[in-house]
Amino acid sequence: MNIPATLKYTKDHEWLRIEGEEAYVGITEFAQKELGDIVFVEVETVDEDLNAEDTFGSIEAVKTVSDLFMPVDGTVLEFNPALDDAPETVNKDPYGEGWIVKIKINNIDQVNGLLDSAAYKALIEG
Repeated sequence: MNIPATLKYTKDHEWLRIEGEEAYVGITEFAQKELGDIVFVEVETVDEDLNAEDTFGSIEAVKTVSDLFMPVDGTVLEFNPALDDAPETVNKDPYGEGWIVKIKINNIDQVNGLLDSAAYKALIEG
């Protein structure tokens, strides 16, 4: 299972890739495998300020719908436009082209409370 060491993770299976005061958020390889074939991604929170653990959208697979949660306090800046026409990109490349939102981080210190790759691996291997 691919768990990049350069990312931070949540217990809800989102990842965070920090680039300055902004970050990209997506779901982990583990999460997309658990969901199965992704058919729709919905984010209606662009330009909204959200707190850590607030729902920023939802992801629909053939079998289920799951909420997507903010890893840290922030403002949703952008939804990945590629997912409108090709939501399956999340299955094919969850850590790259399958990112879901770009956010502005409001409190960078919260990143310290997220899981590193080793802690996330321990969580999913239970």
